Amino acid sequence: MISKENILASAKKTILSESESVAKLTHYLTDDFAKSVEYIFNAKGRLVVTGIGKSAIIAQKMVATFNSTGTPSMFLHAAEAIHGDLGMVQPDDVVICISKSGNSPEIKVLVPLLKRYGNPLIGITANLTSYLGKESDVVINAHVDHESCPNNLAPTNSTTAQLVLGDALAVCLMEMRNFKSEDFAKYHPGGALGKKLLLRVTDMLDRTHKPVVRPDSSIKDVIVEISEKRLGVTAVIENDKLIGIITDGDIRRMLNKTETISGLTAKEIMTVNPKTVQLDSMVVDAFNILEDFSITQLVVEDRGEYIGILHLHDILKEGII
Repeated sequence: MISKENILASAKKTILSESESVAKLTHYLTDDFAKSVEYIFNAKGRLVVTGIGKSAIIAQKMVATFNSTGTPSMFLHAAEAIHGDLGMVQPDDVVICISKSGNSPEIKVLVPLLKRYGNPLIGITANLTSYLGKESDVVINAHVDHESCPNNLAPTNSTTAQLVLGDALAVCLMEMRNFKSEDFAKYHPGGALGKKLLLRVTDMLDRTHKPVVRPDSSIKDVIVEISEKRLGVTAVIENDKLIGIITDGDIRRMLNKTETISGLTAKEIMTVNPKTVQLDSMVVDAFNILEDFSITQLVVEDRGEYIGILHLHDILKEGII
């Protein structure tokens, strides 16, 4: 029976081993890495990333990262490439080929075909003297001293090294393009970050539930309006202008202080100068107002006109926070 202590020790050993391999990559960076970035940055076409086995899986992750950070990319499986998919590669494309050994049969068949079409070839390999290392226009050294696998066989440190080098390429390209968070959001409109950077109050405001009472409305009418619109608040409007709001909290406090509500009006219990947000404001800015003042509702206005109520729950439902 393996103890928990042994399991944790093995996990720590693996993590440290891989982190050390990654750290050593900095010693293997050469001008070829810089040239690789320049090839990709100046390409008129796309970036094609190919590999075989575990390297193919790393290639797919690289493509996902490149696409989401402004570098149009596609994945090409090395085995499928030599059986028809090579037609995906166009004359203006740049190709990255990933292989730890650089000598696998599929790579030896694919590389000459890629070079025949004149596409710039970037090799990422742990073996600079391999076929891939020698035939690439530029080569990025992904050398690792060993794998974390007890038998030094299963790709662990080597695939992590490939992954990190792909990230390094992507980050360099982001910096060269001055790629900002707003640009990232354009490629991730459905994610939390995309919504945070793109979603405006007007995009999510429910205009069908727009609670309104007059200053002389009875407390009963106020309670009915708050209950029917189910937002926990109502605006108080006079001559088409917002003059205050009444929340369900205001109602509770009023009932604690008053024996009877007969004769009371909305104007007598409303809160004047309520917190507001403009219709075209970013939702994240609206959330910050709610958080700063520990409130759950905001009055939405558009050039002085009352439009509706934005509730904290609406923002939370969008998964922005």
